[in-house]
Amino acid sequence: MLIWRKKRSLRDGKKRELAKLEAELVYVDVQKAKQEWERAMRQFEDALGEDEIDYAIYVLEAAERKYQIHLKRAKRLNGMDVATTDRELSV
Repeated sequence: MLIWRKKRSLRDGKKRELAKLEAELVYVDVQKAKQEWERAMRQFEDALGEDEIDYAIYVLEAAERKYQIHLKRAKRLNGMDVATTDRELSV
């Protein structure tokens, strides 16, 4: 029985490490997407001609969507962490 607990403990430890690594990667992705969005905002503000404005709008909308996608992913991951923690506490 002790061997089983040890294997389970190792498996749980690996899962926690993977979850922590994924959380860090998601955080980096969110920060990068935010920087891209801010850059797109500056590009839009500095756009002069009609073509530049159209392109800036296109880039800005794409950056906003990318940022939203990464934020949703981070929220989902955070929700999973909370659910996992609640489940572990109830066992």
